[in-house]
Amino acid sequence: MEKKNILKGVLLVGLGASIYGMLATFVKLSYNDGYTTSEVTTAQFALGIIGLLILNLIQTKTSKKTLPRPTAREVKMLMLAGTSLGCTSLFYYIAVQYINVSIAIVLLMQSVWFSVVVESFITKRFPNARKVIATVIVLIGTILATNLINMDVHLDWHGLFWGLLAAASFTMTMFTSNTLATHLPVLRKSMIMLCGGSIIVLIFLFFAQIGPQYSDALKSIYLQFTDNTQHIRPFDYSIFWTYGFILALFGTIIPPILFNLGFPNAGLGLGSIISSLELPVSVTMAFMLLGERVIMIQWLGIALILFAIVLMNLPSRNQPQESLIKH
Repeated sequence: MEKKNILKGVLLVGLGASIYGMLATFVKLSYNDGYTTSEVTTAQFALGIIGLLILNLIQTKTSKKTLPRPTAREVKMLMLAGTSLGCTSLFYYIAVQYINVSIAIVLLMQSVWFSVVVESFITKRFPNARKVIATVIVLIGTILATNLINMDVHLDWHGLFWGLLAAASFTMTMFTSNTLATHLPVLRKSMIMLCGGSIIVLIFLFFAQIGPQYSDALKSIYLQFTDNTQHIRPFDYSIFWTYGFILALFGTIIPPILFNLGFPNAGLGLGSIISSLELPVSVTMAFMLLGERVIMIQWLGIALILFAIVLMNLPSRNQPQESLIKH
């Protein structure tokens, strides 16, 4: 592979990871302006689908060759896989309601070792020593990055629960994205998966915001999971022209395109390392725009997690570069 193509791939993946890392900060800003999780996710997915639809039409019209079409079975499988994409956004955004963005992104990065566990179940082989060491480093880094060693710190268990659930869902998204319908154009595949994710988002919208307005039973169920009654109100459509466009661009349109353009040139191992830039970018954005306090021990924990990702993705002598740690 030419150095020029590798550099191009690294730049594309790095830019995609940096943009994706900014996403949670804008979500938090939208919460500060009174928007709900269901409004944020609905706007992001709706505008994301529209954007990808337009890009798909442009690609189809301008392509000099006939682009492969998915079979009915592939559409069903991609939409089913896309539900994990919707769950990841929902769980991650719910977590951000209860904990700082700098903590939530660290919890999301637990997908690094979650994927090792899932991979061992699928292959029915115990992970090699390097992956085990990397997993231990990630866990130590997480303890430092979340400042758990400070006994005075208070981490809302709701945020921890939803953050880890987001990591689990993100792990499933990575596996399905890398194995299903790999012959399809990136834009077409992304749009189908996004449609699957939107089903989850719309179901959440109904049960978390629309339904409780008209049904006491649904309201009672909703309040068992949260005490935030301000979400039980009519949908605020202004989210579409305030934060929706930014969330769609930064969350569902630009990063997937950049990742899929960059990974083939950078290579899976190097690309996975570069994509971990999402972590420091997200923490830095939260520090600068939200004023979240990040102490030195937390930066040390973040550095350990990044080191573990590098360690896990370095090619071994006996096998080619392979990793499932990618977006």
